Amino acid sequence: MNGEKNGNLMNAGVALAIGLVMSSIIFGWFYSKTKKGDEAIAVTGSARKRIKSDLVVWSAGVSSEALQLAEAYRQTTESIPRVKQYLISKGVAENQITISSISTTTLKKHDEDGSETSEITGYLLRQQVEVRSNDVDKIAQIAREATELINQGILIESNSPQYFYTQLGGLKIEMLGEAAKDAKTRAERIADSTGNKIGAVRSARMGVMQITAADSTEVSDAGISDTSSIDKDVTAVVNISFAVN
Repeated sequence: MNGEKNGNLMNAGVALAIGLVMSSIIFGWFYSKTKKGDEAIAVTGSARKRIKSDLVVWSAGVSSEALQLAEAYRQTTESIPRVKQYLISKGVAENQITISSISTTTLKKHDEDGSETSEITGYLLRQQVEVRSNDVDKIAQIAREATELINQGILIESNSPQYFYTQLGGLKIEMLGEAAKDAKTRAERIADSTGNKIGAVRSARMGVMQITAADSTEVSDAGISDTSSIDKDVTAVVNISFAVN
């Protein structure tokens, strides 16, 4: 009985040993077949460029408040032409100025609990003045100074300008090309350090574009498109895998 048991154990051990040898042979064959000529280097290349916005969009709200709707309307229709004339006197072309339609808000009295009642206390009328211009520096200065109209009795609220770069399409192509060159240089240095050479591109993937305020270190997986700054940094990233010879 013990002899039979020992024989079974021996057979199992032999089978296991043979299995391990065969596995080693198969793995070695697979490794030799896939390793040779199949090595690759994956690198990330990047490029950065400083640009200046070439389009600014700035808006300001002009409002009038009065007990009677007609009076509020009269104030508004008098204020808007004065704002428009102010902008023209500062060098803004008339075709760069857009005036929105008037929005009306009925003001109502609130009770002791802060709840709105049906009693009308006045009317608030509001119009938006928007300027779109390629003269970025000039409009940026006007946006800072426009509140001086308050001294003329005009209720104006200046919004923060938005700055854009209109040649971004062509710039993206240029930047991706520079990022790809950077990736190739990095791959060549890695390959040279091991006595190899890089070959054809195996795969390439474009990362998201980061358009940030100048000298900003902010990044986002979804990409950033800053509109708050005149001067911006554009960063392009590509991930490329090169064959190794």
